[in-house]
Amino acid sequence: MRQNSARNAPLFSVLSNRAFRAIWYVGSLHEISRRMELLVLSWLILQTTNSPFLLLLVLVLNNVPRPFFSPFSGLIADRFSRLKIMIAAQIINTAMSAVLFLLVFTDSIASWHVFAAVLLSGITKSLEDPSRRTAILDIVGERRLVNALSLDTISNTSGKMIGPLVGGILVDTTGFIGAFLVMLTFHLLTLLMLLRVRIPRVVRPLAAEPIWRSLGDGARFALRHPLLWGMLYITIFMNALAFPLQQFIPAIGRDNLQVGATLVGLLVAGEGLGQLIGASVMALTRNLRHHGRVFVIGSAVVLLMGILFVWTPWYSVAFLLLMLGGMGQSGFGTMQSTITLLGTPVEMRGRMVGLMSFCIGLGWVASLEVGVVAELFGTQMAITVNAALGLLLLLPAVLLTPLVRRPPAVVELAPEPESPR
Repeated sequence: MRQNSARNAPLFSVLSNRAFRAIWYVGSLHEISRRMELLVLSWLILQTTNSPFLLLLVLVLNNVPRPFFSPFSGLIADRFSRLKIMIAAQIINTAMSAVLFLLVFTDSIASWHVFAAVLLSGITKSLEDPSRRTAILDIVGERRLVNALSLDTISNTSGKMIGPLVGGILVDTTGFIGAFLVMLTFHLLTLLMLLRVRIPRVVRPLAAEPIWRSLGDGARFALRHPLLWGMLYITIFMNALAFPLQQFIPAIGRDNLQVGATLVGLLVAGEGLGQLIGASVMALTRNLRHHGRVFVIGSAVVLLMGILFVWTPWYSVAFLLLMLGGMGQSGFGTMQSTITLLGTPVEMRGRMVGLMSFCIGLGWVASLEVGVVAELFGTQMAITVNAALGLLLLLPAVLLTPLVRRPPAVVELAPEPESPR
């Protein structure tokens, strides 16, 4: 009896779907290889240039395309075969990985090759993500979507933990040639697995509203509701001032903690472990109502842990601080989406999600300032000053918006004025 009830549980019901397992395996392997690639390319830039600005540019170029391309790729995902889009994106990733391997093997790789690769990777990720998530809906249906996306989130977080650690070990044990060869193998395996995926063909109606009009409508709506503009305000400066710390972990690990690529990869994995713990705690919490409080506290934890991390001389303490920062990131990210969806009526949610993505991209563009300060005054000073500024910038949102005072409630759109007869 217990066996039957276990099999009928939503999680096991999703995992029993062969098509879902196939696309889940593909997503998991792709995220591991992507995170591995980011660590290895970042370490390569750090070792060859010793430039904090160029180190930050790796992550900026990888993140900036996604918010700007995602609205268009969502339309593409609705119009064309999702599987073909995913295969095309993975072919580009595999070809790019092969070119990088050849450049490293012939000792002719240059910084601009790395920057072009991470930019292209960001573009293909923006194409692949909407198609893959829509394909998951096509496979499991609406009733099992939350369970399927929860598993997808677990695989993404696991990739953030496993990928950097494996990448660091490969650099230390096999050098860059061995690391790039393994990454190329991972891309080839992902492509082969993707060719075995089968996705039902479902055609959905296309939204006729232009992208920029959609963003404009979302901005006007958010400005009328302090809870939403408070969330977007924090989203911009957190991406500009706080999250660039992730890209400086290799520099802090090498120069301050005196460790190699393997232990640097473990530090990055510690941040992912914290995110996984934080997400698990929130998943088990009942009747969580004050989402804004968790959002603001998570933001403050990320900023404070960043300041402490860059000055600690002890590796174990640095790992713990990054893990705590990862837990803060989990609160920030989860409540960011929750506030966006719960504080917005159904007919505006798509536009608000698009506006939120745009604000994330805007924050990453602004984060180049952190790289300039790091280049002039050092990484520790840049992170400390910008994180302290971030803590200061939290105050207006706390004092002037209802983020910490009351939970989000779905608001109604104002009625359209009647046209004169």
